Amino acid sequence: MQIFEIKTHQIGRTYTAPHFFILNKGLNSGKPLDKPCPNCFVISTTSKANRESLYYLCLSLKIGKYFQYYLKGSVIPFIGISDVKKVINTALQNYEVQQWEIKVEKLIKITVFEENLQQQLATISKLKIALLRS
Repeated sequence: MQIFEIKTHQIGRTYTAPHFFILNKGLNSGKPLDKPCPNCFVISTTSKANRESLYYLCLSLKIGKYFQYYLKGSVIPFIGISDVKKVINTALQNYEVQQWEIKVEKLIKITVFEENLQQQLATISKLKIALLRS
């Protein structure tokens, strides 16, 4: 079992331990982030390997819509810190190391591919604008 600590992020605070952030407001609640935003939790771990593993675990939980069940609020949905902790701990209990390592490798490849496609779409949009302005 991995050791992690989850807290509410305070703007301006810096962290020395390996960490990442989880969005806690809006329809993207549960999305892991590398950089902080005003509405997020911070997850600190004991090592970089644990950080990477937990980051991709949270990403897979977000993609699988496991956090969506715990959203509260009618205007701006949000997720509580105890609910995030519960979802992560449940996922860690069902954690199988070999299968998870394969899934993480595939998820990293898919994420890189997705970023590449987004860059291509941005370039195509710029090309359209340049074509229409000339």
